[in-house]
Amino acid sequence: MPASAPARSATDFEVDRTTHTIRLIRLFECSRAQLFEAWTRPEQVTCWWDAAGGRLSTCEIDLRVNGTFRFITQSHPDMPFAGTYLEIAPPDRLIFEALGATGRVLLRELAGKTQMTVEIECRSAAHLDQFVKLGVAAGTAQTLDNLVDFARRRSAAGP
Repeated sequence: MPASAPARSATDFEVDRTTHTIRLIRLFECSRAQLFEAWTRPEQVTCWWDAAGGRLSTCEIDLRVNGTFRFITQSHPDMPFAGTYLEIAPPDRLIFEALGATGRVLLRELAGKTQMTVEIECRSAAHLDQFVKLGVAAGTAQTLDNLVDFARRRSAAGP
């Protein structure tokens, strides 16, 4: 059952009820390596992760299989986003577990740009419904808008 992203966002998303997965797809004007770093370097994640647009107050990343991460926003210090890395394959793939779901960041080159697919695979239909009701897809789409802006600023600043 496909759903549309908010009009302001260029992120396509769908809810796949068969696999209990929320899938978001976005095209970026930068390399896979740059995007992979944006997802894995604390000094970069801090700048774009919060859907509200603020900087993270805490960003801890132990980038290794079975390593953990913990992100805390200024607006919700009592609600950390934390998880464990399951697979790290730069610059193509980052897989982790958080909030009882499996997250996948998949990067592929497409006509000189990078297509990023973010998948959030839930444990069950009820778990998926909970994520949908919480607005995870819309919040993630906003976060990806932040990432686009961050990547643009970094590209404009040069190496």
